[in-house]
Amino acid sequence: MNPILFVSLGPGEPELITVKGLKALQAADCIFCPETQTRDGRTLSRAAGIMQQLDIPNSSIRRFTLPMSKLREEALNVYDRVYAEIVLLYKENKNICIVAEGDAGFYSSVHYIFEKLQAGHIPVMHIAGIPAFIAAGALGGLHIASREERLTVIPGITTTEEIEKLVEEKSTVVIMKLSQCTDEVHRCIRLHPEYRYHYFENVGTPEEKYLNDNHRIEALRFPYFSLLIIRKDSF
Repeated sequence: MNPILFVSLGPGEPELITVKGLKALQAADCIFCPETQTRDGRTLSRAAGIMQQLDIPNSSIRRFTLPMSKLREEALNVYDRVYAEIVLLYKENKNICIVAEGDAGFYSSVHYIFEKLQAGHIPVMHIAGIPAFIAAGALGGLHIASREERLTVIPGITTTEEIEKLVEEKSTVVIMKLSQCTDEVHRCIRLHPEYRYHYFENVGTPEEKYLNDNHRIEALRFPYFSLLIIRKDSF
């Protein structure tokens, strides 16, 4: 029987999906796709938008709504229901995909389903994709790391002190999920204007933004789809 495919869509620009990922979506009978619901009741799905631009038929896409909550239990309940649906379709020998923006194995919560399927002895396969910070580096014309330089990628649950420690150890720092540490980043900019800050927002979409001006970055409230690359020396 066919393995369940976890397809990485890339950071947002449809053409940044891999050929292998696109072929998997085109051959799928059913594609599970996350969406979120806004406070005014609208549903949003950047993943679905990417697939629509790739001409993947809506008839093969099954959306599931993830709660906009920091409580992990609510999201896990949704994933458990998706898992149950997948198991039934797998027994019918359907070609099944689960999609994720960026890379499905990099800060992607759908990996919970991947691990649950593995535990249930159902074959799975992860199709690699381009993570947002790699696309951001290309957008900014940055060489993120070279030769023996270190690169540290951290989530937004961080502090100015942690950033200082990493930068002083001569590591390029990538902060993902930047909206979780807006105040700490602003404090870091005030304390260390000598660092080089490269801010990215909505990479790979028509709304993408790149800033490397400290004052402009410090004035922002960071949205969910944003990240920061920091170094002590210039790129």
